[in-house]
Amino acid sequence: MGLLAVAASVAARAQATPDLDSLNNLVGRLYGEGKYAEATHVAEQLLALTESRHGPDHPSLSTPLNNLALLYYAQGRYGEAEPLYQRSLAIREKALGPDHRAVGTSLNNLAQLYRSQGRTAEAEPLYQRALSIYEKALGPDHPLVATSLNNLAFLHHELGRYDEAEPLYRRALAIREKALGPDHPDVGTSLNNLAELYRSQGRYSEAEPLYQRARSIQEKSPGSARQGRRR
Repeated sequence: MGLLAVAASVAARAQATPDLDSLNNLVGRLYGEGKYAEATHVAEQLLALTESRHGPDHPSLSTPLNNLALLYYAQGRYGEAEPLYQRSLAIREKALGPDHRAVGTSLNNLAQLYRSQGRTAEAEPLYQRALSIYEKALGPDHPLVATSLNNLAFLHHELGRYDEAEPLYRRALAIREKALGPDHPDVGTSLNNLAELYRSQGRYSEAEPLYQRARSIQEKSPGSARQGRRR
């Protein structure tokens, strides 16, 4: 085969071989557009391709595993999401060490899955470990620490452990106000969460000004405000 023919063959194979980064970006775009079924199809292809190229335990598998699990979770397909989250966590712990922030993300995702299934006894230690990792890796005042605090507080709140939930919600709020500014949507989420806790305790006079402030923040940024708790 001549040099020109070889070059043409290589080029043809390159065109036929999907680019993993491009597929990953497509998954993110489709997910952001709410096209979960389409995103899932691409994510499944991406995982299979990554595994065929790098093997079943390569660190590069952790992200496509996590992203496909996230898509299954978003569609309520918890039984399919769980083994993928677990596998992503195991790969990250082995490749990055037990205290890497990516391990914290995997722990948090798996905890969210368990909490959604009512498996709170399994979720709680994962939330606690994720919080510890974020504090060590990022410092005590990082926004991801606030998210982790909020998630653990939400779990305590759901279980009626109001005295344990309150200081965590308060700390999450303080971190977000300092790191993101007083009018950031995540501050509104924290205010709403704390107000909900007070309402659950019948502390209505304390809840009302927090609700009012949360509504004011939402009105300033309606496109990005989020009403749901657990963030």
